[in-house]
Amino acid sequence: VRLADRLGATIDTTASRCHAPSIMALQQAGESTCSLGEVRNRCDLVIFWGSNPLHSHPRHLERYSGEATGLFVPGGRRDRFLIVVDTEPTATAQQADLFLQVEPGCDFEILWTLRALVRGLPVHADVQSLGPTLDELEMLARRMKSCRSGIVFFGLGLTRHARGGHHVVEALLRLVTDLNRHTRFYARRMRIPGDVAGADSVLCWQTGFPFSVNLARGYPRYGPGEYSANEVLQRGEVDACVIVGSESLQRLSPAALDRLRQLPSIVLDYPGVIGPFPPHVAFTTAIYGVHARGTAYRMDETPIPLKRFLPSDLPTDGAVLRGIETALRGMGTG
Repeated sequence: VRLADRLGATIDTTASRCHAPSIMALQQAGESTCSLGEVRNRCDLVIFWGSNPLHSHPRHLERYSGEATGLFVPGGRRDRFLIVVDTEPTATAQQADLFLQVEPGCDFEILWTLRALVRGLPVHADVQSLGPTLDELEMLARRMKSCRSGIVFFGLGLTRHARGGHHVVEALLRLVTDLNRHTRFYARRMRIPGDVAGADSVLCWQTGFPFSVNLARGYPRYGPGEYSANEVLQRGEVDACVIVGSESLQRLSPAALDRLRQLPSIVLDYPGVIGPFPPHVAFTTAIYGVHARGTAYRMDETPIPLKRFLPSDLPTDGAVLRGIETALRGMGTG
């Protein structure tokens, strides 16, 4: 972030290609959330909406949301009711006590119907086109209101809607707010691997914004889409790029990736990582938690200290970036 500030650059995280709609929604509606430790100790109702953790987060159920025993759920899986809401059966759905299959693109209507049911408002009986029946939605609303503590984990299946994923996530967050009038209820994003939660947290700490930040005017400006890496590359507004970790570049659009291949690029990557194109300058860096001490942010924004256990002469990402910044300062740049 200091390097981007010195250069007057645009800085972005992988959130702009994944959970950006979730972040935009919680900026509008707020977020009733908790740590994974609270889930393990308190939640007797767990809902996965548009997420398949057995595939994306393999030990999530084992350690926190399914089999794990806790202070108020001493029986672990026996004391929890697990619900999966998705557009198709998944591996997680096979482990659930209840699976509700929704029609693609109908999550918003279902969430708004659930809000009405939770508030005790009349609901039109014709909801068959959405997937679940009205009886199933009424049963789900009753179970959510009557649980001791509940949580809904939502993933990219909820955010990637053609009609505005942030509106869908906002509907979910407002449903959770409604439920807190009756019981203790939380929402939590299922962040992808790669410590994107840490990148967002540090960027927000330093600039006030979590992603898509432009520093060209000497102060931070926030603009999803306008300052998102994918769109900035597509519009040809970039003449050089520093990439810390190239394993997520495949998430860029083909046009953005083609433009990136034409630009002078500096890439910092762990040993063994093969990027989608050969960079102009490449640094092989140490792995935090293996070669060097560091800090990782868990998907619930909890910082976890990392120890080193394998000696290495490789520099860390931080050391390389500080060296570049020091060299620029010596050149009088910025």
